[in-house]
Amino acid sequence: MKSNPIVMDHFYTTHSSFIVDFKFANNITILMGDSGTGKTAAFSFIRECMAVNPKILCLNYLDYQKNVKEIIGQATGKLIVIDNADILLDDETRKYISLDDKNQYLIIGRNPKNLFATKENLFELVSEKIGEQTRFTIQEYL
Repeated sequence: MKSNPIVMDHFYTTHSSFIVDFKFANNITILMGDSGTGKTAAFSFIRECMAVNPKILCLNYLDYQKNVKEIIGQATGKLIVIDNADILLDDETRKYISLDDKNQYLIIGRNPKNLFATKENLFELVSEKIGEQTRFTIQEYL
């Protein structure tokens, strides 16, 4: 399922020696990849931006006891970033996300089940050392 980003097509931030530079091609971006590649680090840098950017809403394992579907159901005009999505998202919430036309999603996890995703939605994190900094970008998966 390919649809244009409705909240932002580019996210950029720097954090000490890290740069997060994501260009979104879809309304739902699923960030996949092996453990230890920097996905959760990138999430934490995006989460810091949530304090100053009202268009960002971040959820992760700390929100496990909360009603995630209710939280995102009340959101409008947000880039919703979900780390540990395999744990946080049940099938009903995944179906809701796939049909949500009020928000944009960056979903970090390994299981795209019930998100009605196609290969155009699947991305992996790429890290590149530039001098003393590490730059995180996303590219199509496989």
